[in-house]
Amino acid sequence: MISHPNPLRSLDLFCKVVDNYGDIGICWRLARQLAHEHGLAVRLWVDDLVSFRRIWPTVDTQAHAQELSGVTVLHWRGQDGQFTPDDVADIVIEFFGCEIPPGYVEAMAQRSPKPVWFNLEGLSAEAWVEGCHTLPSPHRALKLTKYFFFPGFNERTGGLSFEADLQARRQAFLAANEGPAFLARLGVTPEEAQACKVSLFCYDYAPIPELFAAWQASPAPITCLVPEGVGRAAIEAFFGTPMRAGRVATQGALTVRVLPFVPQTDYDKLLWSCDLNFVRGEDSFVRAQWAARPFIWNIYHQDKNLHHTKLNAFLNIYDPATPAVADLNRAWNGACPGEPDWHAIWQTLQTQLPALNEQAEQWVQKMLANGDWMNNLLSFAARLAAEDWKTAENGLK
Repeated sequence: MISHPNPLRSLDLFCKVVDNYGDIGICWRLARQLAHEHGLAVRLWVDDLVSFRRIWPTVDTQAHAQELSGVTVLHWRGQDGQFTPDDVADIVIEFFGCEIPPGYVEAMAQRSPKPVWFNLEGLSAEAWVEGCHTLPSPHRALKLTKYFFFPGFNERTGGLSFEADLQARRQAFLAANEGPAFLARLGVTPEEAQACKVSLFCYDYAPIPELFAAWQASPAPITCLVPEGVGRAAIEAFFGTPMRAGRVATQGALTVRVLPFVPQTDYDKLLWSCDLNFVRGEDSFVRAQWAARPFIWNIYHQDKNLHHTKLNAFLNIYDPATPAVADLNRAWNGACPGEPDWHAIWQTLQTQLPALNEQAEQWVQKMLANGDWMNNLLSFAARLAAEDWKTAENGLK
């Protein structure tokens, strides 16, 4: 009888940065979680260390290899390179279909046992995702099989990613009322903190002037907290003044304060401290859901407005999506059938914010029931590895 030691002790995660912070944001969270919670030896291969440093300030942008928070980070400089089977991890993940070096793939095929190979796909509420989740994809030339693994919003997908202690950390932060002190460290004044607080993280093509025009006419004061560089041209044009980290400008009921980029762990605290969060892409989109606060999602543009389909699919299943929430999401993404009435949409939504918090909390509990994305992936990987061992054992009988 062959003994079955756990073969899944190491993991290589390959990340190419397309969206400046979204790709590396997701991969860095996953890498730390896989190392800290599951005890895997994790190597993160990433091609853009400059963007990486914006969300994790200790990154050395000149280093080929470095140890960060229990993860080996390798600067992925291109598709060249020679690899041996000993260079290959037990689990290999390519993020968003990035093509890993051909030499590495060839070494995967030579390795025994072969690694479990995944393509981590993007998050969507569209129905087709459920049919593609965990589908195998045999390599066209080598004896290798890659499996698609999708995050999602129900038990027929991989679920959303969250750390084991995330909700406990959020509850402790709120119970201790740490929000005001946290915001004060970022330069937010007590007067600004008393207003309706909104964090703004969006793409440059978002309709910032239209939103700001509605906010400046608000009957109640609004404090908008925006990371440095986000929507900078539109914000400076609106106020007619340079807006760097630490700068603040007021027009009507709207005050905008520019914050320095903060590490990922502090970004969670920012989401927890605000009454409404504007987020973009995928990483901050998921973190906004775990924050149990109302949020507006700015989706990465796709050809033929396919991102509108993606937005509407999510709004159809997102329980806190009141008509005002849906209207502002569509207006923010250019998905309204006509010209949106920004003032009316905002006034309606602002009155709903307190009630939306409770609905957002209920959504968190619903998503937690689907399990964690990485937990689900490792469970699936273990089953695949066990099947390989069983096949090997039968071959020796």
